[in-house]
Amino acid sequence: MIYCDTNEKILEWGSEEIIVPYRSPIDNRYHRYFPDFYIKVKDKNGKIKKMIIEIKPYKQCIEPKVQKRKTKGYIYEVVEYAKNQAKWEAAKEWCLDRGYEFKVLTENELGIK
Repeated sequence: MIYCDTNEKILEWGSEEIIVPYRSPIDNRYHRYFPDFYIKVKDKNGKIKKMIIEIKPYKQCIEPKVQKRKTKGYIYEVVEYAKNQAKWEAAKEWCLDRGYEFKVLTENELGIK
């Protein structure tokens, strides 16, 4: 957040300020998704871009491998993966309708290990 405050290319930012409705594949009901960040930036060509950014561990961005034993941990991973996919699809549509860009960043993109 200090980065956002001190970067002159970031014109505006907020944390969990935008609400994206999504249908959960778990209960087939609508829920509210609050993406991690909204950022308005000036790119290298001087063009203004608005982005919605979600920060997640890489492990939560890949589909869990099918396991023979359906442990509580495995079921939790499958449910979270399905919910995240539904949230991100809804966010992509929301952004497309409004001229925003949607990104999911992991420790790989952020250089954190």
